[in-house]
Amino acid sequence: MDRRNNPYAPGAGLQPPELAGRDRLIEDSTTDMDRLLAKRPVKGMMLLGLRGVGKTVLLNRLYGIAEEKRIHTGKIEAPEGGALPQLLVPELRRILYALDLQAAAGHQLRRAAGALRNFVRAFKVKAGDFEFGIEPSPGRADTGNLEQDLPELLVAVAEAARQRDSAIALFVDEVQYLSPDELAALVVACHEIAQRSLPLMFIGAGLPQIAALAGNAKSYAERLFTYPQMGPLEPAAAQAALVHPAEHEGIEFQESAVSEILRATQGYPYFLQEWGFHVWNAAPKSPIRAADVERVTPEIIAHLDANFFRVRFDRLTTLQQKYLRAMAELGPGPHKTGEIATTLGVETATVSQIRQQLIDKGMIWSQRYGETSFTVPLFDSFMKRQMPLLEKHKPKRRRATKNKK
Repeated sequence: MDRRNNPYAPGAGLQPPELAGRDRLIEDSTTDMDRLLAKRPVKGMMLLGLRGVGKTVLLNRLYGIAEEKRIHTGKIEAPEGGALPQLLVPELRRILYALDLQAAAGHQLRRAAGALRNFVRAFKVKAGDFEFGIEPSPGRADTGNLEQDLPELLVAVAEAARQRDSAIALFVDEVQYLSPDELAALVVACHEIAQRSLPLMFIGAGLPQIAALAGNAKSYAERLFTYPQMGPLEPAAAQAALVHPAEHEGIEFQESAVSEILRATQGYPYFLQEWGFHVWNAAPKSPIRAADVERVTPEIIAHLDANFFRVRFDRLTTLQQKYLRAMAELGPGPHKTGEIATTLGVETATVSQIRQQLIDKGMIWSQRYGETSFTVPLFDSFMKRQMPLLEKHKPKRRRATKNKK
């Protein structure tokens, strides 16, 4: 079929032709935005889910809705290792300019600009000159303590928005990569804003462990945010995500072809887009048959292995790879930590540090104490293809040292 008319959009954060199965989340978030503009209190939101469930896609959709409602927006993606001040400052600076920060600006706007300048200096952020010529405000967001300064800065910016009868929405993707200090500062800031009923809402997205991380950062985080869980699509929604875009182009799927794709993808939105994209390109004509799907599936898996899966595998040390291979031997999961260690041929304590490193890298997570799961769907199958043989780990023995007299 004509590849130029291929409607599917596989990729990180790309908007699919049909965002199926997320209507309730979009409706709830849109309602919160309307409440924010009406000066009513709203909770922050943390979108949780494994890789490939469409968290970034939904975050981008909500960002677009906020902009359509003329809410001032800032959006960042947290990198591993943390760099929250460097990422936030340009967004907040842009928001202040959008709030019409001029020489005759109101008191709250000047105050927010002064706090931003202080924050930039305290955390040595490269942000360019502040053309609006606002002098620093001593004693506001200038201590160098992120948990103290970030709340003061965001409160000042939110107060400036209230003075302009406007509102702000901050979007943060990959929240799990924020450092503990950064996450704690962000939670404190959202708490301060909620207590003062200021017009700023927070929407974050990331891996499932965020709920526990936020709770560890500050105990009240569980009451400060909602934590909607995003999983694979229900069969009807998965079918709609696959079939409707093709129908809009005049192409049909045989029922057996749809069943085969749903089986292969397990309903994960990203994989649905990959299968839809490649099957469209390979099928000779409509209707698309199960044989078309079966013929191209090995090519799709090879493509995912070389791209989606491989880029994550290559970031791992040899021992981290062995740990994941032991997990894969047990299946998709979740698995008890002790069973993984036994499969690897070691005591649990021997690889506890490796497990934590993999959690920090976002490769695995713990839904319940003592359990471990992959954060990437279908990764167990990839590990078996990548490392066909399970290799037991043999810790190196430390050489005994002679006591010096």
